[in-house]
Amino acid sequence: MNVFSWESILDALNRSTDVWISVIDVLLVTAVIYSGFLLIRGTRAVQVLRGFVGLALIVLLLSAIPGLTAFRQLVSWILPTLLLSIPIIFQPELRRALEQLGRTGSYFRFLRRNEVSPVVTAVKDASVRLSQRRHGALIVFERDTGLQEYIDTGILLNSEVSPDLLLTIFNKNTELHDGAVIMRNDKLAAAACVMPLSTSSLTDRQMGLRHRAALGISEVSDAVAVVVSEETGQVSIAHNGRVIRRQDPARLDDILHAFLHNRPNSQRVET
Repeated sequence: MNVFSWESILDALNRSTDVWISVIDVLLVTAVIYSGFLLIRGTRAVQVLRGFVGLALIVLLLSAIPGLTAFRQLVSWILPTLLLSIPIIFQPELRRALEQLGRTGSYFRFLRRNEVSPVVTAVKDASVRLSQRRHGALIVFERDTGLQEYIDTGILLNSEVSPDLLLTIFNKNTELHDGAVIMRNDKLAAAACVMPLSTSSLTDRQMGLRHRAALGISEVSDAVAVVVSEETGQVSIAHNGRVIRRQDPARLDDILHAFLHNRPNSQRVET
């Protein structure tokens, strides 16, 4: 009898194929769950998810108790409504996920040559002087997500960027110092723009309206926002729904290049 018959070989191949398919299946599910946690990390959705999990555990434990027929019937009525409410509750996170899928340019960003941007250099020089003078500022860099709806709320400039221009705009005696300036490509697109305010709780009392606006625009887009505090002169960066504080103004150009070009060290910026 031939031990290595065609039937045994085919059977072994089928079993190995089933094993590999199972491994791939587990890896795909793990990747989806991990991506979901990355998406909601640092947002209010974490607390909401904890509440959902806690409520689900309580309902499962109560449903397992014999005799609670009416309770199980009530759960069967409410459960479809709760499932339909999930997209509404997690609407900001789902929107961000769809936007990230639509940012085709970001997938090839690592192929771009990391050049020194004169706009970033001008923003760094202006931020240093604004910080020394304790003049508040909010500077937003447009990336793949368009910010035209916010540009339309301000004064259109479409001008070259220079430190002196930024210092003039954010001077307390000018009409344009309230609101944000938006950088589009290598131009200062508009000033005195109205940003969406974040509804997240900011525990630090030194983080005022500008920080809330910077956090808000980073929650609804992939923009990078630079904030100069009027009270303390501290420079902060808002990105991906987080405010990263206490940035060294002298190193701001390196930090911005890291964020704008998705360099690896952008994840190691001091918070």
